Amino acid sequence: MLSLRIGSILVSVVLARLLTPAEFGVYAVALAVQAVLMPLADLGLSADLVRSADPRPREGTVATLSLTSGTVLTAMMVATSAPLAGLMGSAESAATIAVLSGTILLASIGVVPLARLQRDIRQRTLFGITVADFVISTLVTIGLVLLGWGPMALAVGRVSAQTVAMTLQFRLARVRPHFGFDRAVARSVLGFGIPVAGANLLSWALLSIDRVVLSRTRGAAALGLYVMAFNVSSWPMSAIGQAVRGVALPAYARVEAGRESRVLADSLGLVWSVGVFGGAIISALAAPIIGFLYGEKWVGAVPVLAVLGILGAVRVIIDTLNTFLFARGDSRSVLILQAIWFAALLIALPLGAFWAGAPGLAWAHVVVAAGVVVPLTLRACRGSGVRVRDAVVAMTPPLLAAGLVFGVAAAVAAAIESQFLTLVAGGLAGTAAYGAVLFRWFRTRIRGLSTATGSEGGQALTDPDTGLKGEVQ
Repeated sequence: MLSLRIGSILVSVVLARLLTPAEFGVYAVALAVQAVLMPLADLGLSADLVRSADPRPREGTVATLSLTSGTVLTAMMVATSAPLAGLMGSAESAATIAVLSGTILLASIGVVPLARLQRDIRQRTLFGITVADFVISTLVTIGLVLLGWGPMALAVGRVSAQTVAMTLQFRLARVRPHFGFDRAVARSVLGFGIPVAGANLLSWALLSIDRVVLSRTRGAAALGLYVMAFNVSSWPMSAIGQAVRGVALPAYARVEAGRESRVLADSLGLVWSVGVFGGAIISALAAPIIGFLYGEKWVGAVPVLAVLGILGAVRVIIDTLNTFLFARGDSRSVLILQAIWFAALLIALPLGAFWAGAPGLAWAHVVVAAGVVVPLTLRACRGSGVRVRDAVVAMTPPLLAAGLVFGVAAAVAAAIESQFLTLVAGGLAGTAAYGAVLFRWFRTRIRGLSTATGSEGGQALTDPDTGLKGEVQ
């Protein structure tokens, strides 16, 4: 997964060198529309299958509901592409929005095989599909950019890659498309799934508000710079989310009563330790990251990235806690929390923009996520047997160590003029400091998590691809 993440970064560097901020901003507008609608196509149906004790009888109904919602939303996105582009302040994005809508239909078709792979914790298979997706997307996108397709190349590349990924999901999960409808199953599925879809919708919407503001007030070029900074800040979240989420959902669902707090604290501490380290490095080395990797035309993204590095780390906490709540069946709490998050941003973002422009928008995100959403989400987990104190104690050592990492990396950046040497020296110095401070802590947490989920009774569930074990009650 690390190699794939590095590959994604390299591809983003190549594209940044080939595209202008304005061209990237046009694609960002289309991507924002697609990201808001994608959760509605899924309707939380895949999560229902993953956590269900007996998913097979539900698959036909889920496939029918998913295909129906995906078809309707795809048609709506195509039909309204021009008005949506105008609303976002980028009329030239209309064609890109229409093409990118195909990803919604493709995702809705592949819900059942993807859920089966996730439920069986077939991480090696899922990784292989992700690699195929990455390779196809990269080849098609870069090829079309070189042919002068501009932002449209990104949309066509994404649709092509998702087509391949969906085909592989069916083949490797050994699932044939089949449809059916059971009214009782539909009521049960939608009862759990609609709050999940609503929560996911709000989650993506709240990450798109700032983009609408920038696109309408500052234009596609300013949006392109902001989205580039946001994408870089999401490196820790993307790497951790892909590696952990597929395992965490079924694993959390199988934790025995009484162990919830311990398992969540140990897993949250480990995931947070990676996320906050990445966020500290990104924030401290924002200038050389942008300048060396992406070029001087993207230097306007530096002040925003320095702030959003913090948000990237905080989002790791929220994503882990939400996955836990979904696994324990509490999708309604997640929906309520996302609504609160959305409402808070509606107040904070205009204030941040008025105060400091694009960096102010970034600070508004950080303050709301860390000061409002994290405490409320931890409180919501109490209903599933979690002690908030355990989670806070688990996250404190990485947070303190990350402060040291930031100081060390920032000091190196101030002392060295070469952007390349700054990245190398700052990254190595920060990593060495972090490892020296947290080595024993890491070892203790890993041992505690392994004990809590594997060897204290219960039947082990082993992934046929990876050998990963989790407990079955």
